Amino acid sequence: MTIVADLLLPQLGETVTEGTITRWARRAGDRVEADDVLYEVSTDKVDSEVPAGFAGVLTEIVVGEGATVQVGEVIARYESEGAAPVVEAPAPRSEASAGAAEAPPAAPPTPTAPAPAAGGARLLSPVVRALLADHGLDPSRVPGSGLRGRITRRDVEQYLRDHPGHVEAFTSIRRRTAQHMVSSKSTSPHVLTAMEVDYGRVEEARRAHGPAWKAAEGRSLTYLPFIVRAVAEALVDHPRINASVGDGELIVHSDLNLAVAVDLDFEGLVAPVVRRVGQMTVPEVSRAIADMAERARAKKLSPDDLAGGTFTVTNPGQYGTLFQFPIINQPQVAILSTDGVTRKPVVEVDDDGNETVGIGSVGVLALAWDHRAFDGAYAASFLRQVRHVLESSDWVDVWSTGPG
Repeated sequence: MTIVADLLLPQLGETVTEGTITRWARRAGDRVEADDVLYEVSTDKVDSEVPAGFAGVLTEIVVGEGATVQVGEVIARYESEGAAPVVEAPAPRSEASAGAAEAPPAAPPTPTAPAPAAGGARLLSPVVRALLADHGLDPSRVPGSGLRGRITRRDVEQYLRDHPGHVEAFTSIRRRTAQHMVSSKSTSPHVLTAMEVDYGRVEEARRAHGPAWKAAEGRSLTYLPFIVRAVAEALVDHPRINASVGDGELIVHSDLNLAVAVDLDFEGLVAPVVRRVGQMTVPEVSRAIADMAERARAKKLSPDDLAGGTFTVTNPGQYGTLFQFPIINQPQVAILSTDGVTRKPVVEVDDDGNETVGIGSVGVLALAWDHRAFDGAYAASFLRQVRHVLESSDWVDVWSTGPG
């Protein structure tokens, strides 16, 4: 028995209400098997491949590429053979970057696309129109390979590759990042407070536990989980750092849900959230951050993995930075940059107050914060306590319990 059913845009995450169809992997009239990639959708969180939840024939594409629709709206219709109608696609396979969404379309969005309008005008999808506008291209100069000469995204990208000069179109994730960063700078009065930290005590723990850690985990023991533990300690006395700005109010959070900035091969940046970090030991923090970063780079994040952060850490120190002024991850009120650690001369004071010059492992912690939420003394006090915890804790002994 053949049953005709509607295909609805599925729920893409707790906080996601709409999505943009960026590519149809099948055209109207195609045979589709269950779990075949059917289309790709972009939200303000992630881009996702959505598999078919049915075996049958895709009879009609209602929503074309580039269109934005609400969750639950009809985007296509299909014939399902021998089964009850499936009105929603299964959960999408989420991607942290826009790589899949930027892939060239496999076919025109429908087999019934209209012919170009009279007078030389050409029918363009919103995605193609935006791409042409971004590069100042006249559509009449771009050959179209789509139905009846329609210009596809692949045509525009090929035209850019074939002509002199180097032009890189903004990917979906690059555009969203730009929008969020500009919005953050216009929303929050950003201030930077930075302090040097002597990581001597941390180095002792890395020497003591690092070899066994690398043998067991397959990766080096870095400074980051120690810094995160120190941040969790300092937030107990500085709770307004772990907060969000509401409508004329400051929402102070009881749990530290840490957003960790993850670079995606220099193509974009995401900040997945590790929840309840304040309850974790140094090894647990290290494993949780590594797991989230690996999932981000493998494009296995869900939209909810990027929601609910209360404080953000970005780690450019792996490149040897002196210090960086990061942009606040709205609606949070602070973000910490953990910068490069280098060996340099430091003044050491013994129990009798005698000073000598030694060699220490020193790095800068730079806190960007929202001046609406608190003032400079509060931010400086927080950083001072983070530094104190890092410099004074016996990290070798509290390795599995955390300081404090």
